[in-house]
Amino acid sequence: MKAENHTELSEFFLLGLSDDPELQPVLFGLFLSMYLVTVLGNLLIILAVSSDSHLHTPMYFFLSNLSFVDICFISTTVPRMLMNIQAWSKDISYVGCLTQVYFLMMFAGMDTFLLAMMAYDRFVAICYPLHYTVIMNPCLCGLLVLASWFIILWVSLVHILLMKSLTSIGTEIPHFFCELAQVLKVARSDTLLVNIVLYVATALLGVLPVAGILFSYSQIVSSLMRMSSTEGKYKAFSTCGSHLCVVSLFYGTGLGVYLSSAVTHSSQSSSMASVMYTMVTPMLNPFIYSLRNKDVKGALGRLLSKAASCLRTKRML
Repeated sequence: MKAENHTELSEFFLLGLSDDPELQPVLFGLFLSMYLVTVLGNLLIILAVSSDSHLHTPMYFFLSNLSFVDICFISTTVPRMLMNIQAWSKDISYVGCLTQVYFLMMFAGMDTFLLAMMAYDRFVAICYPLHYTVIMNPCLCGLLVLASWFIILWVSLVHILLMKSLTSIGTEIPHFFCELAQVLKVARSDTLLVNIVLYVATALLGVLPVAGILFSYSQIVSSLMRMSSTEGKYKAFSTCGSHLCVVSLFYGTGLGVYLSSAVTHSSQSSSMASVMYTMVTPMLNPFIYSLRNKDVKGALGRLLSKAASCLRTKRML
């Protein structure tokens, strides 16, 4: 029997988190609030870093890029979900679904790269403090970010091109967005090649950055153990605290999604777990860095003071 070509499909149906009509306004209000807090928090981090000369360092350069990626990451899923809830609709176009998969892969991959760069930055700062400004120069930092964007753009594009070759795809996706694993599950044609490329990409975008982070912190811990001053140890390790929290949150929630889908095989459990890494993690990152970092808190305070001063001046005029 000849397989039906998937290009005949014009749309998919996202089943969402719940079919209960009474829960829809609650979900809409909750996710809208989370989205606004995430965008505002990360935007404040970007503005604080760009406006304060004290934060023009490699660590905060990577942090502002992470905040930008988090805004894009959550904007890939939440606005579409809010629109579907508001319109009482579950459909998403075929092109829209593949586009969502593409950008989700791209921004999630950039998250892993940026977290690895930030770990490397802390490694150089603590283990080679005298050579820090030479090693972590602006040219290298910019090159690392540009190379990461180039790699992740092409890796994501390869996945989308392979997915377009799949045939006879089902129309219902048991999720609130087009997650790659869920889209592959509803495909009825052979997905072996796509899965092989997915495993290779996972090794590239997941295992290698994690290995880099583990290596960096193993060297940091080894260097701290050789320090004689307790105050020096605390000061050096405190600079890594925010990054460690973000790394634990990002990879912990990602691992939770994988385990929930592998153990329970429940699409609803997988969807709930996905809320953690697609919404909760980007929302908490600004709070982690602002509450645990005196430099960021000071920059945010000066930024808000300038904004308040400008408002007072405009009112007087």
